[in-house]
Amino acid sequence: MSTTRMLFPLGKLPAFVQDQPGLPMRFFMFSLLLLGVSGPVRAEIWECVDSNGNKRFTNVKSEAAGCKPMNLPPVSTVPTPPRPPAKGAEAKPPAAAGNFPKVDAPTQQQRDAERRKILEQELASEQKLLDQAKKDLAEQEATRLGSERNYQRVLDRLEPFKKKVALHENNVANLRKELSTLR
Repeated sequence: MSTTRMLFPLGKLPAFVQDQPGLPMRFFMFSLLLLGVSGPVRAEIWECVDSNGNKRFTNVKSEAAGCKPMNLPPVSTVPTPPRPPAKGAEAKPPAAAGNFPKVDAPTQQQRDAERRKILEQELASEQKLLDQAKKDLAEQEATRLGSERNYQRVLDRLEPFKKKVALHENNVANLRKELSTLR
């Protein structure tokens, strides 16, 4: 496969390249050279303080007369996170630390009971809010304002009420799901 075909896979070369054979290869080599030369760049930074006590920072050496150079630590980088295991590979359970706090069974049962109680209270509260939202929606659906000759205006007026009902229905479903997963 030719270099031209690799650089321009659609087969059409730009007009400025068509007149000059060998230009794509030179451009490619020049790009690689620039990429190889450019590495992590670090400039010297100077801190300047004027007569009024205002600080100014510069990296231009000609402007740094009478300024003191700053000793900056190297640029920090964050390593990439480890890759997850392949789908076919077995997942290893994480190693438990020897000093990891453990809870005895009665304490855990007490915590689970408290959690269940809180979730049941939230469910009851959310159910009341859902009933109220449904009631408000029904009232709004029964009302027809004189300014709403166009049915789209009715739909626009009802939309926030419908969204509120949907939100509370979703909350009730999620709370029931959470309660079903408790031990």
